[in-house]
Amino acid sequence: MPQLPENPTLADFQTYVIRLEEERGFSSQTVLEKCLLLGEEVGELFKAVRKAEAIKIDAASTAYHAGEELADILIYLCAIANRYGIDLERAFREKEVINHQRCWH
Repeated sequence: MPQLPENPTLADFQTYVIRLEEERGFSSQTVLEKCLLLGEEVGELFKAVRKAEAIKIDAASTAYHAGEELADILIYLCAIANRYGIDLERAFREKEVINHQRCWH
């Protein structure tokens, strides 16, 4: 089982996800498959938020937990980035340079 170092960087998470996928047999999944799975997790996050905000949900539906769904989303984001060879930290920093130039009024 892969291990994350103490105080991992975003690059550590991406490396962890590579090993995780190899171990669990998911490394052959396509970007399209990962995007669909990511979409499912986002839906589960929305249900968790609805539950947390006391918005009515179907009593028979599965209860989701925001923290778990966010973790799943991070895994899928890392997996998609890895398939495209994207360094998420660098992409984040570059995007923030663009965002800082925008007017947010």
